[in-house]
Amino acid sequence: MFKRANLNGLQQRGQDMKLAAKRADSTDKSFLAAQQARDYGPNVRTPHPQPENPDSSDPSGLPAAIAAYTIWGFLPLYLILVKTVPPIEFVGWRIIWTLPICLVIVLLRKQMPDLKAALANRRALLVLTASAALIAINWFVYVWAIQTGEVYAASLGYYINPLVNVLLGTLLLGERLSRRQWVAVGLAGIGVAVLLAGALTTLWISLTLAFSFGTYGLLRKQVPVGSLPGLTIESAILIPLSAGIAWWYAMSPAGSSFGNDAFLSFAIVMGGVVTAIPLLLFAVAARRMDYSTLGFIQFLAPSIVFILGLTVFERPLLPAQLASFAFIWTAIAIFVWDMWAKRRAPAEAGASVS
Repeated sequence: MFKRANLNGLQQRGQDMKLAAKRADSTDKSFLAAQQARDYGPNVRTPHPQPENPDSSDPSGLPAAIAAYTIWGFLPLYLILVKTVPPIEFVGWRIIWTLPICLVIVLLRKQMPDLKAALANRRALLVLTASAALIAINWFVYVWAIQTGEVYAASLGYYINPLVNVLLGTLLLGERLSRRQWVAVGLAGIGVAVLLAGALTTLWISLTLAFSFGTYGLLRKQVPVGSLPGLTIESAILIPLSAGIAWWYAMSPAGSSFGNDAFLSFAIVMGGVVTAIPLLLFAVAARRMDYSTLGFIQFLAPSIVFILGLTVFERPLLPAQLASFAFIWTAIAIFVWDMWAKRRAPAEAGASVS
């Protein structure tokens, strides 16, 4: 009987401990919900938690990053179709057609509650206003550079951008690079320096593209708003300015570029598609990946632009540009090797234990 009573006592204690744990968990969740409402406003999703190991990242962000930078790499081919449209007017139409496309996707994905919650968050709106201004500047400078034949300056800007991402990631986000990654950063820096030596007159293009997009990505990584609602709000913020630009060109002697030629008008509308899709992919990747890793994946886009400059645009390749290209691709190879080695190590350790 003593053993039975002892066993019953232990079972009762176990049930009491489980009940206490459930109450504590409920209290913690209530506290976190209250803290979330205080920091981000009601019904707003918090950002994805950062991994404890700064060198690790969510693999689900990698396909989105590769797809986004591939589309951006081939974007100059699309800009050939709208080369007769003034850059400022084209950016205006690009924003105008991006908004309805985003709204359609929001409805299809049933994210309207998320969009409304983000609009009710004052802090998120302030951050998205800043990111909207940055992306508008980036779009205009890039379109102007491609239309005026400064393909290599545009390519250089996005070669510099990963270095900006690494700088922002290490200084502001507390991310750490391994020894091999620092070697890759150094080689990429040498490659950029070689290019800068032969591109002083167009340096402002490259630096504007690099820092505007680097800061844009950093802001989008921090704001507690989903990728699609965020881009929709950014486009809506820019709509008044874009409509004013479209109206100004329509009232000018040359008239509007939209509505006169069917093919050109269709190409302008497609600007919303080629804008919304890669930016959505980038926003997803920026929120799910280590920012320094994301920065090096971006070398894919300027490499494609660089090749297009040699082949489609038939721009002459200087020896300094060829040397820079070699330095940067060596840096990418080292960085990818380091990532592969780190992902393989846990698998090998698990296999040896089993």
